Amino acid sequence: MTAKKPLPSDLESIETASRDEISALQLQRLQWSVRHTYDNVAAFKAKCDAKGVHPDDLKTLADLSKFPFTTKLDLRDNYPFGLFAVPRTQVVRVHASSGTTGKPIVVGYTRQDIETWAQLMARSMRAAGARAGDICQIAYGYGLFTGGLGAHYGAEKLGCMVVPISGGQTEKQVQLIQDFKPDILMATPSYTLVIAEEFEKLGIPPEEISLKIGMFGAEPWGEGMRAEIEKKLGLDAIDIYGLTEVMGPGVACECIESKDGPVIWEDHFYPEIIHPETGEVLPDGESGELVFTSLTKQAMPVIRYRTRDLTRLLPATSRSFRRIDRITGRSDDMLIVRGVNVFPTQIEEQILRDPRLSGNYQIVLSREAHLDQVEVRCELQREISFQLSDSEIVAVGKELQHHIKTNIGISTRITVLKFDSIPRTLAGKARRLIDERPVQL
Repeated sequence: MTAKKPLPSDLESIETASRDEISALQLQRLQWSVRHTYDNVAAFKAKCDAKGVHPDDLKTLADLSKFPFTTKLDLRDNYPFGLFAVPRTQVVRVHASSGTTGKPIVVGYTRQDIETWAQLMARSMRAAGARAGDICQIAYGYGLFTGGLGAHYGAEKLGCMVVPISGGQTEKQVQLIQDFKPDILMATPSYTLVIAEEFEKLGIPPEEISLKIGMFGAEPWGEGMRAEIEKKLGLDAIDIYGLTEVMGPGVACECIESKDGPVIWEDHFYPEIIHPETGEVLPDGESGELVFTSLTKQAMPVIRYRTRDLTRLLPATSRSFRRIDRITGRSDDMLIVRGVNVFPTQIEEQILRDPRLSGNYQIVLSREAHLDQVEVRCELQREISFQLSDSEIVAVGKELQHHIKTNIGISTRITVLKFDSIPRTLAGKARRLIDERPVQL
C-alpha cells in the first residue's frame, strides 16, 4: 500500500476553511437552491405551499427543517422529467436507477452539473490518494447507472489514464491489470472480491499486483470487507459514497490519510440526520436517516432528499467538512426477525470475523409455522476449502451461529459451503438478501 497522501498545497481552499466560512457559503447556496427549485419545479412549490413555507423563510441553515422532504415516491410520481428545474433543452444527459420496483428514477444534468460532478469526483480521487498520471481501471457499470461515467469523468478531470472496461469480464479485468498495471481500481466491493479470487486462482500474490488504491461504493460494506479486500489485493480500500438522486458517486469520499469515514463535500451538499419515523432533525453524532439537499445542482436540485441510508454525522478530521459513519443499513431494507431489527451488514461483520470464511454470503429469509427463519449461506476461503473435514466445517458453522446469536440476538441456520458455491456478481451490486417469505395480503 503506497498511495500518496496529499500535501496541504494539493487541497482546495474550501477543504481547509473554517466552520463559519463553510456555513456562510452553505447558507448562500442553500437560499439559491431552494428558490431555484420553488420557482421552477411545480411539485416542490405545491408541497411548500401546502406546508405554508416560502423561500423567503430560509434565513438560517436551521430554517431548512421547515421545508418538506423529497422522497423516491416524488421522483417516481413525476417520471420522467417532472422534477427538472431547467428547460429540457438545457439538459445534456440523464441517468436513472435500476428501477427494481416501479418506474426507474430519472435524474438530469446540465453541462455545468456534469462539470461540477467531474470536479467532485476528481476531488474524491485526490482525497483517496490518486494523482494526475495514474492509471485508473473502472469496473463500475457504464450506461444509465451513474457509477461508470461518474468515475470516468472524474478520473479524466484529475488527469488519469482511464481504462473503461465496465463491469464483468473478470478474466479480462485481471489480464488488463497484469498488462496495463493500473494504480487505481473503481468497482463495487462485492465484485472486487470476485476479481481478487481470480488472482488467487491464477496463483498471483498481492505483492505482484500493481493496484495501490481501490475506490469502492454503490453498496454497504464494513471493516471486515475492507480488511478482506486489502489483504487479497494489497491496496488501500477507500469508501466512496453517492447516490443517483443526489448526483452519483462523489457526494462523499474517505481520505487516504485517515480512512475514517467518507467526507461529505459540504460546499455542494447539505446533510441532515433525521429520526426515520418522526422526521425530527437529530444532532451530530446521533444515528438516524441521512438526508441531503443539493446546493449547486441546476437541472434537478433535490431539497431534503430522504436517502433511507442509516448513519450518523461525525466531526471533521482530515478535511474541514463533516464525515458520515459507515452505512449500517437502510430504513427501508431493515429486517425485523422475531422483533429484532437486523441489517445484512451486521451479519456480514460476524462472517468476516472468521478468517476461514470469505466475504461472499447470502441471507435467506423464509417462514415456517408463522415464524421467520434466517439461513446464512457462506463460503470457505479458497486455500482451506478442501482442507477441512466435514466435522470441522460443521464447527465453523456453529461458531458463526453463536457469534450472530450473541452479538445480534437472532437464531440462524448456517450453511457453510465450499469455495465458489455462491453465485458471483459479475457487475453491479451483489444479491445478499433472498426473501422467500410469503407476501402479506
